[in-house]
Amino acid sequence: MSTRSFTTLTATLLCCALPTWAHAQDKAKQAVDAACNTCHPLSARVGTGYDAKGWQTVMRMMVNQGAPVPKDQMKAMTQYLIKTYPVKTADRAKAAVISGPLKVSMKSWNAATPGSRPHDPLAARDGSLWYTGQMANVLGRVDPKTGKVKEYKLKTAHSGPHGLKEDADGNIWYTGNTGSLVGKLNPKTGEVTEYTTPEPGDPHTLMFDKSGILWFTMQNANRIGRLDPKSGEIKLLTPPTPKSRPYGMAFDPKGTLFIVQFGTNGIAAVDTATMQIKEYKLPDPGARPRRVATTSDGMVWYADYSRGYLGRLDPATGQVKEWASPSGAKSAPYGISSINDVIWYSESEAMPNTVVRFDPKTEKFQSWAIPGGGNIVRNTDVTKEGNFVLANSLVNTVTLVTIQK
Repeated sequence: MSTRSFTTLTATLLCCALPTWAHAQDKAKQAVDAACNTCHPLSARVGTGYDAKGWQTVMRMMVNQGAPVPKDQMKAMTQYLIKTYPVKTADRAKAAVISGPLKVSMKSWNAATPGSRPHDPLAARDGSLWYTGQMANVLGRVDPKTGKVKEYKLKTAHSGPHGLKEDADGNIWYTGNTGSLVGKLNPKTGEVTEYTTPEPGDPHTLMFDKSGILWFTMQNANRIGRLDPKSGEIKLLTPPTPKSRPYGMAFDPKGTLFIVQFGTNGIAAVDTATMQIKEYKLPDPGARPRRVATTSDGMVWYADYSRGYLGRLDPATGQVKEWASPSGAKSAPYGISSINDVIWYSESEAMPNTVVRFDPKTEKFQSWAIPGGGNIVRNTDVTKEGNFVLANSLVNTVTLVTIQK
C-alpha cells in the first residue's frame, strides 16, 4: 500500500471513530451531570481538580452517599471527570520540605470502606486509632499493633459523621454533620445513641470540657452547642457576628473554649460557666482560620487556611503574630495540634500534603512530605505517647506520625 493510500485510510478510520468517541463522551457527560448535580452543583465540588486516583475515590464517595451512578457507566463517568477536571497544578502549592533536628516515621492504614472519606481522627486511650467515615456513615477503629480495621455502622442513614471524641468511659462521640445530631457509640456493644439538635443544623467539631460537658460547633447554622451527657439536654449559643461559621475548637489551660470563625477573620472565646462569648478580630481581613490549638502558656494558635499562615493570638492582650507557612500562600494549613507546646499541622493543598512542625521557642519550621500525597488532612489528634495522628480524606487512610525520641 502506498504512503498516500495508507494516510487516506487512516484518516477515514479516524473520521468514522470520532462520532463514536464524541457520542461516548457526550453520554458520560450527561450521566455525570445527572448524578453529580443531585446533591450539589458539580462546579462546587471540582475545586482544583483531582488526579485519577482522586476522582476514583470521589466517585466511590458519591456511590456511598446514594448518588444515582449506574454501574455500567461508572468507568466512563470516572474517565470523563479525569479528562475534564485534572489537577490544576498552578492553583496548588509545591510542597516545601524543610530539614531540621527531628526524625519522624509515618505509617498509614486504609479505611475498610473505599471512598469513606475519613474526616476526623481520634487517638483513644487504649492505643487504638479511630476515624469518622463521613461518606460511608461509619466510625472506624484501627488497631496499630495488628493492622486490623473494624467499622461500626451508625443508626441514622447518611448522618455524615464528622467530629470525633472519646469520653471518660471509653464511649466514642461524634457529630452527625448532615443528620443534625450528636451521637455516642459504645464500642463494646456497638450500641449507638443519638441526640438531635434543637434546631436543624450541621454539627461539626466537638470537645469535652473538664466537667464532662460536650461542646460542639454548627458551622453554617452559626451556633455553638452545649450537650449534657447525663440529661441529654442541648443548649445552643449564637456568636455575636452573623455568619461567623464557628469551626475548630480547643480549650486553654484555664478551661476557656476557643473557637475559630471560618466565615470571618475572628476567634471566639466561650466562658463555659457563664456561656458568654467574646470575639477577637485578626488583623488581616482576609484571614480565615479553620483549626485551632492552645499551648500551656495560654496562647491560641490557628491555621489560616485562606492565606497560608500559622498565627498566634494572645488572649490577654489581643496581640497577634503570624508566620508564613513553608509551602506558601496556597498551601491551605488545616488540621493542627499542640504536642508538648510545639505546634504540628498539615498543609492541605500542598503537592504532596505536608506535616509541619513549628517550635515557638526558636520560631523555626521543619516539614515532611506525606507518603502517598496525604490528601486531605482536615483534622488531627495526639496519642498519649505524644505522636501525631492524621485522617487523610481523599486517599482514604489514617496516618500515624511517630516522632523519634
